Amino acid sequence: MIGRATLFSHPGGDTVQLSKTAEYLNDTKEVEVDVATVEDDVNFTSFDLIHLFNICRPADLLGVIKKAKKKYVVSTIFVDYSEAEKNHFIASRRFLSKILSFNQLEYLKSLARIVKGQDKLTHISYVFKGHKTSIQKIIKNAEILLPNSKSEYDRLFEAYGVEQDFKVIPNAIDLNIFSSQKSTSHKFDKFDNAVITVGQITPVKNQLNIIKALKGTKFNVFIIGSPSFNAIDYFEKCKEEASSNIKFISHLKQDELAEVYKRAKTHVLASWFETTGLVSLEAAYSGCNIVISNRGDQPEYFQNNAFYCNPSNVRSIRDAVEKAYKSKFNENFKLEIEEKYNWNQTAKLTLSAYKRALKHG
Repeated sequence: MIGRATLFSHPGGDTVQLSKTAEYLNDTKEVEVDVATVEDDVNFTSFDLIHLFNICRPADLLGVIKKAKKKYVVSTIFVDYSEAEKNHFIASRRFLSKILSFNQLEYLKSLARIVKGQDKLTHISYVFKGHKTSIQKIIKNAEILLPNSKSEYDRLFEAYGVEQDFKVIPNAIDLNIFSSQKSTSHKFDKFDNAVITVGQITPVKNQLNIIKALKGTKFNVFIIGSPSFNAIDYFEKCKEEASSNIKFISHLKQDELAEVYKRAKTHVLASWFETTGLVSLEAAYSGCNIVISNRGDQPEYFQNNAFYCNPSNVRSIRDAVEKAYKSKFNENFKLEIEEKYNWNQTAKLTLSAYKRALKHG
């Protein structure tokens, strides 16, 4: 399994997805999985199949595909950043989003990250092909795509027009870590009945509007996460906007995060876009009522088991949080998560996709 260059230095939902899928696949004893980033020097001769992550980072993937010369599958994790760019806190980004297409803007952003040393240009062809053509090539030559939902695959096909075999692999939570049973430690008491939001601090996660919606309210709010490389200014803007009832906590380990979820009352993820919202699954299983935006692929996971908000409207965010905070927790949804969204199930489905891919051609 191969992820982006910053997979572990700046962890996100894809870090959890890749690491846990690998861990539980190895537990099956039916397959041996190694984990690497695009910066690692991998000897591909000993592998039968390559599993790539993040089709939104084609500059990372093209060189790996060329070097490996192996069949490959792709966990697409296809995020649409369009609305986040149109509502960016920096005016020049809003302007660029008006005059450039989605793929043109992603191309410029990718080149900027490469120049800054944040992304890895694994093959020069990305520079000449561009973003859209590079993604189309990756889709076309894959054995099978592994989106987190049918909705994700449909969006990918609509955006790039390349039909490909696919198998939905749901995102999941670790049942060994997350539960609603609180520890007896007082270390996490400050999170009792709090409103929390967990995730890397970036414009697409929309923490700034969450802060605007909840500042000065009765809620004890915790913004949990660290800023990405390119979101330091956004992080500073968030801190400037926050009032005394809003506190910031840097990235937590999963076992620590599990305890926070158990203490909190409500988790809010008012992102401009989410393919799954892995932290929402974790929070819901741990006993939090969840607030999510009405964008992306989340309804396929959460259906009527979440409180929806409009990420562009701070009143909508606040109203959804207030409603979630007052509501009784739905134990039936916890049981559904336990049955459908666990890593054992994800590993089983992924293994079946590998077998299907190896049979192709």
